Amino acid sequence: MVTVWKDRLFLSVVYILLAGLVVSVIFPLLYVISVSLTPYSEVLKQGGFLVFPRHVTLAAYKAFLRDGLIPHAYGVTVFITVVGTFVNLVLTSLMAYPLTKKYLPGRNAFLLLIVFTTLFGGGMIPTYLIVKETGLLDTVWAMIVPGAVGSFNLLVMKAFFENLPESLDEAARIDGAGETGILLRIVLPLSMPIMATIGLFYAVGHWNEYFAAIIYVSDRKLHPLQVMLQGILRAGQSPEMNIEETMPTISLQMAAVVLTALPIVVIYPFIQKHFTKGVLLGSVKG
Repeated sequence: MVTVWKDRLFLSVVYILLAGLVVSVIFPLLYVISVSLTPYSEVLKQGGFLVFPRHVTLAAYKAFLRDGLIPHAYGVTVFITVVGTFVNLVLTSLMAYPLTKKYLPGRNAFLLLIVFTTLFGGGMIPTYLIVKETGLLDTVWAMIVPGAVGSFNLLVMKAFFENLPESLDEAARIDGAGETGILLRIVLPLSMPIMATIGLFYAVGHWNEYFAAIIYVSDRKLHPLQVMLQGILRAGQSPEMNIEETMPTISLQMAAVVLTALPIVVIYPFIQKHFTKGVLLGSVKG
């Protein structure tokens, strides 16, 4: 009887903590969305504290759509996210698969170099000089190519590949399949969880691309969404935008947050089931 009471008490505490965690996550989202959809006069009446909008207006979002730079920046961000994630997954998988083979010449040396890059980097200036000498400055590829393969993601994908049954590899070789055929027909189809997980990591990184854009790209027409919205979040209006001065700063800021986060929030539920499985199987060698 005492054990049952303790279990119920423990579960009650867990549920209370989880409920508090959920509220702490959802409330800021509701606040941002509500302020972005509420007239500024109503925000002032409520003392800046809103959970649900009473009067809805799309003035802040219309201000963004009327300016041509924001939709163009969205297009740039979508391009580097889609193309960049594809390039990331292709190169990461092509590098991770050979490293699972113990007979690969120099395998240990390659792994040592990869792990070394997770601890030490070349620095900003050497990286900039490499990007400059390769002719990537002021191109969208400057935001894709330098980070084409992430060391951590590579190691996680390699661990996932090593967890696949060796019998599948042996059976494919008996049937006459080569390394390319095994990778394309067996390994990758069985690796959708890790591909979805690593793809999400890469996609979120590309979608939030900011540092590489301000370092390598000076052409405003090639700036991604994050760079365009940086001025809005900081000052309420970017100098290169043509938004009305009457638009309240807080409305622009909240609308900018919604526009930035919405695509990732919409996409994540569709790959959530693969995400947890991919992280667990890719990080633990069983």
